[in-house]
Amino acid sequence: MSTATPDKAPLGLLYRDHHQWLKAWLNRRLGCSQQAADLAQDTFVRLLTRDDISRINEPRAFLTTVAKRVLFNHWRRADLERAYLEALASQPEPVAVSPEEQALLLEALISIDEMLDGLPVIVRRAFLYAQLDGLSYGEIAARLSISISTVKRHLQRAALQCYFALESA
Repeated sequence: MSTATPDKAPLGLLYRDHHQWLKAWLNRRLGCSQQAADLAQDTFVRLLTRDDISRINEPRAFLTTVAKRVLFNHWRRADLERAYLEALASQPEPVAVSPEEQALLLEALISIDEMLDGLPVIVRRAFLYAQLDGLSYGEIAARLSISISTVKRHLQRAALQCYFALESA
């Protein structure tokens, strides 16, 4: 029994014909050629597992859609890192953590963010209020203007999402 491997020639052609255009498109949005090059590369990496590349009718529209998702994830991670660093900066000196601990904590936050990806914002917020801020169901319900039973349902949904993300890792 032979194992068929997907033909990557269409991806190579897509890369050859549109990589420079995609970098320029991303550079206009980011204002940084190095980040644009990284995100263009990330866009094509996402396409490695696709086997329908040869059926793309509008390559630039397709690449724009994929690149927007990559760009959104980049901005979301940057916001997460910025918020984390601001929270660290507001801590008193004895509570401050070492650069190594900062890197590990940031990595953990990014992992949590990836696990919660795809959940509605309100579900993620409820989960983070419970896990990071230690708020009770009632406090979360008050902050989000929802019922306590809805808070419980949101927390169960987020916990299941994390469980399945860990199982598939």
